[in-house]
Amino acid sequence: MRRPGGWWRVKSTPQKVETYTRWSFHFFGVIEVLALGVTAYGRTGAGLATALFLLVTAHAAVSMLVSSRALDWTLGRRPQPVRLMWTLVVVSAVVSATAVVIAERGPAGEVETAAGSVYGGVLCFAAGVITLGVSGRRRMVAVVGGFAVGAGLLTFPLEMPLLASVVLAGLVMVTGGFLAITSIFSLWLLNAVYALDEARETRARLAVAEERLRFGRDLHDVMGRNLAVIALKSELAVQLSRRGRPEAVEQMIEVQRIAQESQREVRDVVRGYREAALEVELAGARGVLSAAGIVSEIDGETAGLPSEVQSALGWVVREATTNVLRHGDAKKVAVTVRMSEGRVVLTVENDGVAETTGDGPPTGPGGPGGPGGSGLSGLRERLSAVDGTLEAGPVGRGVFRLTAEVPLPADAAGTALEAAS
Repeated sequence: MRRPGGWWRVKSTPQKVETYTRWSFHFFGVIEVLALGVTAYGRTGAGLATALFLLVTAHAAVSMLVSSRALDWTLGRRPQPVRLMWTLVVVSAVVSATAVVIAERGPAGEVETAAGSVYGGVLCFAAGVITLGVSGRRRMVAVVGGFAVGAGLLTFPLEMPLLASVVLAGLVMVTGGFLAITSIFSLWLLNAVYALDEARETRARLAVAEERLRFGRDLHDVMGRNLAVIALKSELAVQLSRRGRPEAVEQMIEVQRIAQESQREVRDVVRGYREAALEVELAGARGVLSAAGIVSEIDGETAGLPSEVQSALGWVVREATTNVLRHGDAKKVAVTVRMSEGRVVLTVENDGVAETTGDGPPTGPGGPGGPGGSGLSGLRERLSAVDGTLEAGPVGRGVFRLTAEVPLPADAAGTALEAAS
């Protein structure tokens, strides 16, 4: 069963920012209803106040829909909501015209104030919302300016003084412009967050690809020369065999020897890659995480540890780091190596754990599907060869910790303690 608030924790950082931005735009509609519709009840009679409230609510609902579709258009998920924007323009004109009629024909006094607030307010909110669906500064300025000019023109039936009309148009320009700038800045910030997240993922993929290229380069350096010699000697053996020369047998024996030597060298390369020292893996983890834009804190001494212990713990570091890069959303990773009562304890902790459920296993970095391709079972098998243990799980909100413990022989424990001191 999903815990309360799980829908939020399972979202990535860009998705959280998008959700916040979308509901911020919806909150503009709520503010419109509260500021223009609800306050009308305190300014005029219940009948006219209800009419104004319904008009404002309808306008706010259309504004919310337009802002949501415009946000999707900005993110490239929907086509530009041109029809919806024109619908909002028409609704704004109808609401404003109705407010003018109410102010002109309704009872004098407070009703004029209430209708006037609705009249100017809906135009301000509409100007700010429609700018979300257009591109380019000139078009945005044209939208806000058009609403300001329209606000001034619609005041002529009320026989308002010219100065009052200009002031009202300026108020719509300033307020609508402020809402437009706020909305556009929110969209810019959201796009920036998505771009940064994409760049982080790209850096992580490049870091993994760089490690693969390094291994491929090492393998090429080992095999390139030997394969070239094998090809030349095989060609020479073919030519000698066609001529019936007995030296062909010697050449093929040499080819066989070089092939066997190449096979041994490849095994050495793979063994060195798979059984790297813990210190080397810690340095590699720091470099890879830094390349991926993740802050890393690595603490502890590895001097004096037996080679088999370093190899097992090095695999833990490598697999945990790879899993953070591939599956997590971590901003910080801490790796600690310490000695405790004849045991070496390696802790890998990150703040990019995904959603966990109340009844199921963790699904974040280090869960059943990770780290890396071997998962927890693969790491436990490697640690079991040196009588080690592995524990993994969430230890706080959004924090995942992987702890590996390996006992040290008595002589190795003394050596390690002396090196640490």
